[in-house]
Amino acid sequence: MNTHDIRRTKIIATLGPATNSLDMIEKMALAGMNIARINMSHAKPEQVRENVENLRAVAKKIGRTIGVLMDLQGPAIRTGELPVALNLQPGNRIALTVRGEVSEEEHSVDVNYDHLVDDIKVGDIVLVDNGGIHLKVLTKKRNQLQCEVLTEGVLGSRRHINLPGVRVKLPALTDKDIADVELGIELGVDFIAMSFCREAEDVLKLKAILDYRKASQRVVAKLEDQEAIRNLNEIITVADAIMVARGDLGIECPYEELPIIQRRIVKSCVMRGRPVIVATHMLESMIENPSPTRAEITDVSNAVFEQCDAIMLSGETSVGKYPLKCLEIMDRIAKRVERSGGANYSDQARMDTMGAKMLKAATVMAKETSADALIVFTRSGGMARNASWLRPLHTPIYAFTDNARLLPQLPIHWGIQPFMMEFANDPAENVDRAIQLLKEQQLIQSGANIVAVTEVEVRGRLVDTIMREEVE
Repeated sequence: MNTHDIRRTKIIATLGPATNSLDMIEKMALAGMNIARINMSHAKPEQVRENVENLRAVAKKIGRTIGVLMDLQGPAIRTGELPVALNLQPGNRIALTVRGEVSEEEHSVDVNYDHLVDDIKVGDIVLVDNGGIHLKVLTKKRNQLQCEVLTEGVLGSRRHINLPGVRVKLPALTDKDIADVELGIELGVDFIAMSFCREAEDVLKLKAILDYRKASQRVVAKLEDQEAIRNLNEIITVADAIMVARGDLGIECPYEELPIIQRRIVKSCVMRGRPVIVATHMLESMIENPSPTRAEITDVSNAVFEQCDAIMLSGETSVGKYPLKCLEIMDRIAKRVERSGGANYSDQARMDTMGAKMLKAATVMAKETSADALIVFTRSGGMARNASWLRPLHTPIYAFTDNARLLPQLPIHWGIQPFMMEFANDPAENVDRAIQLLKEQQLIQSGANIVAVTEVEVRGRLVDTIMREEVE
């Protein structure tokens, strides 16, 4: 197979009204979707059940591995219900009330966060409706904030509120989140994304629930505010993967800082071998239009060049008019940019285990011998993670596992193409089986040069080894 046909960067696509059907899920999988995202801010339990069932059915039908990511809603601050939308103009006054306070202001709206008045200071800026409406806090009294409207906007019910730079007392997991986690465990989803993760302890709380239930889901920490960035290294240490959630992050942080923050997160994750996803607004204009903007093309290209593990589509595939076109465009951009090289942050990788160091030696051998394939065997995912960590640009990585629960978790890793295979007691037989499977899939041919990381028996015990072999 021509290595130009292989895409190393993975694509995550969000399911929604535009793509929930069995037929569309199959078309998306064939178009390049590696992982399907289910957004629990909108999905109902019955829809989640149907989506997971359809995804598993499609994966079996077409013979591809598709991961399932459940994205928790998280502890969002929102405005309450309004009988009619408020038409706000600069200079207007509006009261934000909590705990059922009734305001005498002409414009007022309740907020679901009881500690709002305690946490915020006079002079602070409150951003409403994804940053579309700016309010400046003038005074605080009892259970309400008196604010001045700075930007024109129409305020409807249940609009999201951001408080840039303010440390809020929201719980890491809401009651809804915990119920959704239980549903995810029941359905066997592969990843659970934790929204508004602010510190390592937040991740550990979710992991404690999974450990108690003896569940195997991997935790993706979504970084969405300034506090999360301050605690970046600690969060990377405990999370299984990181998501650069640029929607809220772009509101919570100064605009000009966002590209620098993204690069810092991706570089830190690649250096430490932690999968990282770049998400939100990547092809936003294609929700309505059949072609991306030039800025969007460049944005996707930058994420691929930085060698993040995955790029994500949100509204583009959940409610957009051109979900399959979005996948096609992302696939084309990723393949082309990968051929041009990358940021090579992995050159500074901190190889902290013997397994990682062995994979580094294997990737060097694969590069020096122009190997057609790098084969690894894994039961827990460590070998696959280490192989991906080094970002070998010119050698496809094929990961074989006998662990059915691990298999759909492997697609999150850059460059990994996963396969299910029963392992024999003889490591050499495993290599032969893997080569035969790859030949049947037409991924390698006779005469191909392969490098495999496996085990051999030496004096009655198994030791890890790197072998090179020419396919017969």
